[in-house]
Amino acid sequence: MLQTQPHYHSKVPTRTSLTHLKIQSCRGMTLIELMLSIGITSILTSIALPNLDHFIVQLRVDNEISRLSRLLLTARNHAISSDSNVIICPIASNGACSTDWHEELSVFIDYNGNQQFDSANNELLIATKSPIKSGDILIYAKNRTKITYQATGHLFGLSNGTLRYCPKDYQDMSRAIVVARSGRFYATTDSNSDGKDETRSNQVIKCD
Repeated sequence: MLQTQPHYHSKVPTRTSLTHLKIQSCRGMTLIELMLSIGITSILTSIALPNLDHFIVQLRVDNEISRLSRLLLTARNHAISSDSNVIICPIASNGACSTDWHEELSVFIDYNGNQQFDSANNELLIATKSPIKSGDILIYAKNRTKITYQATGHLFGLSNGTLRYCPKDYQDMSRAIVVARSGRFYATTDSNSDGKDETRSNQVIKCD
């Protein structure tokens, strides 16, 4: 007895249906969808940009504090190892130290003890640090012109000092390095979580 097999018919897409699918897949955004996308992008940008500025300034301040710390450590170590006074300061054109701490800072061995850099006397320039960003402020204590490390590693003088760095238009992000008479130093932190750095004696960092 012969059995007949069922016939299966596959539906082959016609040229018309293929053209319709292609048109649908190429359809662009509607005007409402475009306006909605632009609106969302604008909102996200307005939120992100202030945070990005804040992040960039924080990086700049932290980087300067780190570089100053390395400069202090270099000066103290050389004072001890060379058994001589080592000075950190902004050097003027005549070799004397100035109060322009925002300019290039230099570390040198003061062989003759005159508290200025004498290249003619072959005094050794150990290290330098480039100027800070224009508009930012860097000051040391009250108009002091130099930091001098003695051969003992202690500061020359009777008091400690504070290097204060204040970025332009972001005073609350100011930071500092406190240098003790012992020659040791520390960088300030936001100890009370108020968004501002303080010294260990709870003094907020300001440059005015």
